[in-house]
Parts: sequence; C-alpha cells; structure tokens
Amino acid sequence: MGNIINKFEENFLSLLLVCMTLLVFSEVVLRFGFNTGIDWSQEVTLYMMAWFVLFGASYGVKVGAHIGVDSFVKLFPKKIRRVLGVISVAICIGYCVIFMIGAWNYLAKLKQINIEMEDLEIQRWMSESIIFLGFLFLIFRFVQLLIQILKGEAEGFSHIDEAKESIELAEQIKKEVATIGGSK
Repeated sequence: MGNIINKFEENFLSLLLVCMTLLVFSEVVLRFGFNTGIDWSQEVTLYMMAWFVLFGASYGVKVGAHIGVDSFVKLFPKKIRRVLGVISVAICIGYCVIFMIGAWNYLAKLKQINIEMEDLEIQRWMSESIIFLGFLFLIFRFVQLLIQILKGEAEGFSHIDEAKESIELAEQIKKEVATIGGSK
C-alpha cells in the first residue's frame, strides 16, 4: 500500500508541475505573442500550485527535504533525541488534525452554499479539497515517521543538511580540479 501511495504521489506531483508549466508558458505566448489569452489559466494555475505545495509537503516529509534546525536536539544522547522526535511528530500530527477539522468544516460550508470557481463551472469545494487531502497525506507521513522512530529506525525528522552538502560539493570540485590539473 505504501509503495502505491509513493508512486501516486510522485507521479501526481510531476503531472502538476508539467501542467502548470505548460499552462503558464501557453498563457505567456498567447498574451505577448497574439495579444489574447486563456480566461481561466490564472485561477487554474493558482489551484494547481496549491495542490502542488500541499501534496509536496507530505512528499517532503517522506524524503527528508524540509529544512530543520536541530543543533540543539543533537546535543542530547540518542534515546533523548528519539523521545524528542516522538514528541515533535505527535505535535505535528495534532497540528494536522486541527487543520483537517477546520478544512472539513470549511469545505462543508462551501458545498452547502454551492459556490463555483470564478472562471470555471467547478464547485470550489472540489478544487479546494486539497486543504483536507494535503493534511491527510501529511498525517500519513508523520505516522510512518512515528513508527520508524518507535522501531529505532530513525531518531526524528530527517532534514537536508545544507552545510554538509556544500562541504561535500566543495571537496568534489577540489578533487575534479586536482584531477584536471594533474593530467596536464
């Protein structure tokens, strides 16, 4: 089940990115090349961006792409880091649940008052349902992370370590320069 969700998530994010790019490119060409445009492109692009961001947030949790400040947490022993990881994931799940409840109420009211998007005849509750779905996917990823922490497979959130990546890149460039310089 997890693998199916992973593939769906990656493919859906790719599809959204391609569609947004093509729509914006087409709009620019039509607007500046032919002095015309697509009436609904701005609104659809905005909603696709919202879907991309909220779907991407859960994907970011999965792959550890979120930036985090964990210098303080790294000062503690491994067991305490794991406890802090459980606490932080529990807080994130609670935050997502609060947002999901609010999103559910908001979407229910949108459906009840029957509002459509401005430029398309699509119910707004449908286009804005990503608010609920995005946090549902985030909860799924946080529960996966919580299970990993409890099993001892992780200490907490994995973050991108930009400083480490920069140092590794600088060392790789030095090696390549030395290799090129040595072969002359």
